[in-house]
Amino acid sequence: MHIENLRFFYMVGKAKSISKIASEVHISQSALSQQIQKLENNLGFNLLSRSNKGVELTEKGQIVFKYADHIVRTYTKMQSDLNSHESIIRIEATYPVATYALPCTLYRMKKKFPKHKYELISNSSENIIQNILNDICDIGFVNGSTNIESIQSLYVGSDKIVLVAEANTNIPAQIDMKDLLNHTLIMLNNRFEIRKTIASKLKEIGYTCNDLNIIFNLDSLEAIKASISKGYGLAFLPYMSIKKELYTKQFKSVKIAGFDPVNEIHLMNKNNQYFSGSLVNFVNYFKTVGKEGFC
Repeated sequence: MHIENLRFFYMVGKAKSISKIASEVHISQSALSQQIQKLENNLGFNLLSRSNKGVELTEKGQIVFKYADHIVRTYTKMQSDLNSHESIIRIEATYPVATYALPCTLYRMKKKFPKHKYELISNSSENIIQNILNDICDIGFVNGSTNIESIQSLYVGSDKIVLVAEANTNIPAQIDMKDLLNHTLIMLNNRFEIRKTIASKLKEIGYTCNDLNIIFNLDSLEAIKASISKGYGLAFLPYMSIKKELYTKQFKSVKIAGFDPVNEIHLMNKNNQYFSGSLVNFVNYFKTVGKEGFC
């Protein structure tokens, strides 16, 4: 099996479009289809169902897709390690941390340790932990801790989940849960762990997400923020993602009495992992500064 064919299959399966990926990788659609056909022939199963509307994963295709990302990234990491004379710290973090907290942190780290190299990817906590176990990434920033013995976990801070509204929205600075049920909400979909935290906190006080007046779910923090700006509704968002809008008074926060969901952030790495000097410096930095390490 050629690893490039598996890579192409994963990209097509994720985008659900051969034409889009062919354009991205600068090859013809027919050539791309032939590469995927070679993979199907090699495995002995049809992996994609093709139609005029695009492609869908078959039942066997879903199985291959599940493993393809890990296989391709492990192979890429191996090649990088073989060809590189410099140590690269591969970091994965939940989307809010990767997008809003770590970039400027890495910039500060780069100034402190100029020879360090970093690679940052956003992922779910579950996938990050698996990638640490499989040596795909060196360090992960995830929500919550873990009981896995082969992984060490360091609490480095927390991020409040804030209910926010457009600044001119006629809503008090504090409401109770019954008041919230009368307002329209825009929610992040299940890909984001914020929803899981909110659901858990709601359960503690006798509610579920189904009790909320959710008008639609989105898969992008920026799309949520754009919807808030247009006055479509309120939204629960991680503080680190909207602190700029709160500071500039584009948004305002609304406190809910007795409801204060928080995501704990833990830095994780493998216990028996070989620690390069750069990796030791990185971990020690966060051990020293904790949540102040985030921008």
